[in-house]
Formats: sequence, structure tokens, C-alpha cells
Amino acid sequence: MKVCIVGASGKLGQYMVQHCLDRGYEVVGVCREQSVQKLVRFADKITVIPGATNDREVIRKAVDGCDGVLTVLAPWGIQQYSSGTAQAVMDYAPSNARLIFSCGWHITKDGKDVYSWRFKTFVKLFGSIARLIRMVELDDQVEACNRIFKSSTRWTVVRGSNLEEGESQGLPIWRRHVGDPALKSDLTRRIDFALFMVAALENDELIHEAPAIVGCQSPSALQYEKKSTAA
Repeated sequence: MKVCIVGASGKLGQYMVQHCLDRGYEVVGVCREQSVQKLVRFADKITVIPGATNDREVIRKAVDGCDGVLTVLAPWGIQQYSSGTAQAVMDYAPSNARLIFSCGWHITKDGKDVYSWRFKTFVKLFGSIARLIRMVELDDQVEACNRIFKSSTRWTVVRGSNLEEGESQGLPIWRRHVGDPALKSDLTRRIDFALFMVAALENDELIHEAPAIVGCQSPSALQYEKKSTAA
């Protein structure tokens, strides 16, 4: 399998690179020119295409012939970075390619997610402050996902909880909606977020799904498993 990783130099991206290599996949990585050095340990194992991830020509070249594309929807700046990246991937990836996108829990596919007041307040305040200082544009990440949800491509949008570093605990569990008791712990190892992204490439049950994930060893996940086993 040939896989393109858009945003390969970030922490999540580097974990995805390693997971793909562990599976024997051919990997093409896209990252900003100033971040190429972050991928030096993979230099002889992957193809790196430097450039902005919302540069359509960069994406066209990177996804050519790929069976899957893993995309980190980074909401940086206020230049439609997320939506530009997502649109380019959908426009140029082969029609049968599996497209896996990453985002946070604040994205909702059908409006049925249930958020705590604390979470909603944080998203509102963080989004307003970040946009004011021209750092992050959460609304554009929402726009990117809305475009994906309307697409006929073979997409999956993986919605991650809060992330922490640490050794892998295994494949996270997922639910269709935030607010499910199994997701209450709201914590996933970053390496396992990447693992879920890569595993989704070969899981057709996730096509046109927006799974919200949580670590499989988190308290809420373990509690859910115990109840399922007892039942």
C-alpha cells in the first residue's frame, strides 16, 4: 500500500509515519520546508515533499498513485489552511483512495454530540482568542469537515480527545457521538491516535463515519468493557 501523510513532521504525523513503516507501507510525507529536518530519521525510508499543505500543486504531486491519504487538519493561521488542505486532498487523491482526516471532538457530523458546558466554553474562548491573535482558525476546521462530510470520497474523520504522550496502550475505542459514557475519560495517547488513523485505512466499516475516540485503557473505556463483558 502506498500512503501519503499530509502533515508528516508534526508529533501525530511522525507517529503515523512509523506505524505505516511498521506495516510495510510505502510512505510519502508532506510538510513545510522549515520542518523537513524533523523527518531526518526517516530520510532513507520515505519520500518527503516539502511545501504548504494547502498548496494544491504540492498535494497533487504527493497523493498521485496513493491508496490512502492521512491528513492532519491543522487550523493554523487565518488563511483557510484546513479547508484548503482538505479540498486539495479530495480533488486530487485517486477516486478509490481511503482518505483519513484528523480533528478534535468539537467537530460534529450530525449535531447529536453532547458537550459539557466547560468544553463548550473552552472552545468558544480559545477560538476567539486564537483568531484575534491570528494563530488558529477553528471555524475553518469546521468548514473543512463540512466539505468532507458532503463528499462522495471514501473518507473517515477521526475525532480525538485530549492527548498525552506515552507508550502505546493499543487501539483506541470509538463511538459515533461525544457524550457517550465510554468516552468520558477524554484522554488518548498520541501514539494511539496515530494508530487509529493508520488502522482506519483498512477498515471499511469506518467509511463515511466520524468516530470520536478515547484510549482503550482509560477508566471510562475499561468500565464500558467490563459492563459489556458482564452483559
